[in-house]
Amino acid sequence: MNVLVVGASRGIGFEFVRQYHADGTQVTGTARDDGGLQRLRDAGATALRVDVADAAGASGLAWQIDGAAFDVVVVAAGVYGPRTAGLQTPTEDDFDHVMRTNVLGAMRVLPQLADALAPGARLAVISSRMGSIGLRAAASGWLYRASKAALNSVLKDCALVLEGRAVCVALHPGWVRTDMGGAGADLDVVDSVAGMRRTLARLGPADNGSFLDHDGTPLAW
Repeated sequence: MNVLVVGASRGIGFEFVRQYHADGTQVTGTARDDGGLQRLRDAGATALRVDVADAAGASGLAWQIDGAAFDVVVVAAGVYGPRTAGLQTPTEDDFDHVMRTNVLGAMRVLPQLADALAPGARLAVISSRMGSIGLRAAASGWLYRASKAALNSVLKDCALVLEGRAVCVALHPGWVRTDMGGAGADLDVVDSVAGMRRTLARLGPADNGSFLDHDGTPLAW
């Protein structure tokens, strides 16, 4: 099996790399700086320099993965942004940073992946239950919520275009103990990624375009 993880230098993305490599899988991971690239190499992955928030940095992905035929692709690059509790207007810089990374980054990367997928590939973007409109019961982190709702829309369009060639899903990893999730989160990153890997492994054509919890439970958009 051949796996690509976009945004793999830390947190959930790095754990995907670590677990897949531990199973003997060929893994390629992307990072945006030298430290992240070296960490991926040390973990046994092929390391590619990609910065999804930068047009030039993201555009170089396609030639680096030409002919790769990935069986699994995980787009994990993302940032949280300001920790707001209510209707606090974000600065233009915060808005641009979160939306460029979480939404535009995916819109830059996903088109480049289309020709690098093996037949029947499984493609996931790491979304969040916080992006669900149907399940929403709080307004904290509303910029992050907006970006993940937009990412879900991007994934749905990707699923329509790639239908019959790949199974595309948005995954909620749970509230995970990472730099983003914080020490008080209720799920260890090892367990979160293990659950998402099991979910990816059992995906079928009928799951294309779904929004799923880490354990495979369907979530409302």
